[in-house]
Amino acid sequence: MGNTFKTAFLLTAMTLLLMIVGRAFGGQRGMLMALIFAAVINFVSYFFSDKIALAMYRAQPVSREDLPRVYNIVERLSQKVGLPMPKVYLIPNDSPNAFATGRNPNHASVAVTQGILGLLNDEELEGVLAHELGHVRNRDILISSVAATIAGAITYLAHIARWGMIFGGYGGDRSERRGDGGGLAGLLMIFLAPLAATLIQLAVSRSREYSADDTGAHWTGNPYALASALAKIDAYSRRLPLVATPSTAHLFIIAPFLGGISFGNLFSTHPPTAKRIERLTGRPAEFTQ
Repeated sequence: MGNTFKTAFLLTAMTLLLMIVGRAFGGQRGMLMALIFAAVINFVSYFFSDKIALAMYRAQPVSREDLPRVYNIVERLSQKVGLPMPKVYLIPNDSPNAFATGRNPNHASVAVTQGILGLLNDEELEGVLAHELGHVRNRDILISSVAATIAGAITYLAHIARWGMIFGGYGGDRSERRGDGGGLAGLLMIFLAPLAATLIQLAVSRSREYSADDTGAHWTGNPYALASALAKIDAYSRRLPLVATPSTAHLFIIAPFLGGISFGNLFSTHPPTAKRIERLTGRPAEFTQ
């Protein structure tokens, strides 16, 4: 029920934010158009956010025959804890990482990168996949997928508005029609929209990693394997980063690299890896972050 409420809150907050942006740029008509747009985005984010996230990273579905090592671990863990078998995807990227997505356990997907397969041994890989299935069991994959889709949409709209103001927002007639206050409000929303999207995203993402770590470690009975996997992925990802968008960074087990300068670089969607390892093993991590 907690995550259901959070999802409803997130959808409502994003809708209100879009309406404020619409009001700033187009008055009552702009607010109505923003409301319609928000309804479409909410629908798409609820039913198709998982497909959008998978497509963004060119993830390909795999069968037992294609990737028996991963498929068999996911199947065994799912049966052990009573979860429906999720779809398994492979991301063609040499940087090690993984994420789970979907709106509920019956429509869940687990994706791993090519790079994680060569980096981890079987116990470590099992720990990572148990962590991802922990997200599925904890039912936080919906809220994380919805956050990714809506935050991405708002950021995209803000970028469009920013370029629109640069190339066409300084005409005299427009200034007179909207007034200086409206222009200032519009300018503020261009920069505040991505920031607000990021903050709402962060409000629902950080604690979920600790929870999934705990769940995964409990299911495997081997917290040290997951801790070892986190240390390896974190270290290797620094040398060969997976470039991700700020709106989807929170999906991954280890925070990927956010290319360029953006609001997403100012905030972390993940707890420090060292703290996650310390919680799992009861000892300080042997590396610094």
